[in-house]
Amino acid sequence: MPLHAPPAPAAALRSILTALGSPTALRSSRVPTAVRTATGPLRPELPLPVHELARVAAHGRTGPPVTRLTGWRFLLREETGAPEHPESSEHTAQTEHSTQAGHPAPEAPGGRGRSGHVCAAEAVLTADGWAFGHFSQGPYVFSGLRALRQAESLTAAFQPRLLSVPELYMVMLWLHANPSADPATSTPGPADLLVPLAPAPPGIASHTSHRMDALLPQLTRRLLTPPLLPGTAPGAERPAAVDTAGL
Repeated sequence: MPLHAPPAPAAALRSILTALGSPTALRSSRVPTAVRTATGPLRPELPLPVHELARVAAHGRTGPPVTRLTGWRFLLREETGAPEHPESSEHTAQTEHSTQAGHPAPEAPGGRGRSGHVCAAEAVLTADGWAFGHFSQGPYVFSGLRALRQAESLTAAFQPRLLSVPELYMVMLWLHANPSADPATSTPGPADLLVPLAPAPPGIASHTSHRMDALLPQLTRRLLTPPLLPGTAPGAERPAAVDTAGL
């Protein structure tokens, strides 16, 4: 059954298109090689809302999961033809997910999708609205494509999202059981599915579907009783944030 992907905010998409047309943004030292070496224009498509799971220790072992929307991630497809008019690109990117979200191209050797997907770009939510965040070429780009392809074989309808767990340096495909839910405000439900993306933390199988109410307690236990590393004293503070540039 097709995934029901929500449309990205128009301002988020415009921030990505503006960055792609900005020589300053494209010359930044943090721009991935795939962006700098692209021989054709890059088109944003397949947008997914990016949520972050609040610190598990903050809401306790039995408390409900708390998430917040932090951004929208767009995959960038390298085009070989002439550049599209910006308005045409915006319309295409908004509608692409509904028609192709369940059919992402397989990962090809060298970290480039056979369909031309080369990396991703993320718009972040700021006090002044949506703004361009960063480009990324990390492993989650193509493991996310793989997870979307796997999700398309499910019989029930879901709304796809990304869920980051900063305390575990972990990213998952979040399949919300309510396809019409508001991606900005809705909370996780027990029937939602989570698919850890590769690379996943040790002991957690990547690309395996888990119900939210089954996986979250496992993550909570791991976070509340973390294993000690060599040279780590009891009670040592764990990192509280993760660099999401690998999304």
